Amino acid sequence: MAHYAFIDTNNVVVKVITGVDETVTQFDKGTSVGGSTEAWEQFYEQQPWHSGLTCKRTSYNATNGYRKQFAAIGYKYDAIADQFVSPQPFESWTLDENNDWQPPTPKPEGKYYWNEEDLEWVAI
Repeated sequence: MAHYAFIDTNNVVVKVITGVDETVTQFDKGTSVGGSTEAWEQFYEQQPWHSGLTCKRTSYNATNGYRKQFAAIGYKYDAIADQFVSPQPFESWTLDENNDWQPPTPKPEGKYYWNEEDLEWVAI
């Protein structure tokens, strides 16, 4: 089983579905469909209920570097890096060159949570 994210014109993920594994080939109305990630992306993109959306495969196995992380609604798709980027966790955090959100100050060792109002880490 594979998962596919649908992206609007602002590169925001608006839907994620479970679909056919990318290695599977099936017949749709007498036509062979699938066999690769790109073929299934194109197939799902062309369905009328996904009109105007771009389809990209996403994977729970993203730890191997496949599009960085599993896509979810509200995530952005960085087409240049071919990665899904999670929403900004706090207004003060910035995106680094690896598409990871970074706080204004590094998190200290131990158990802390981020206090956005005071822009500091607070011990738990």
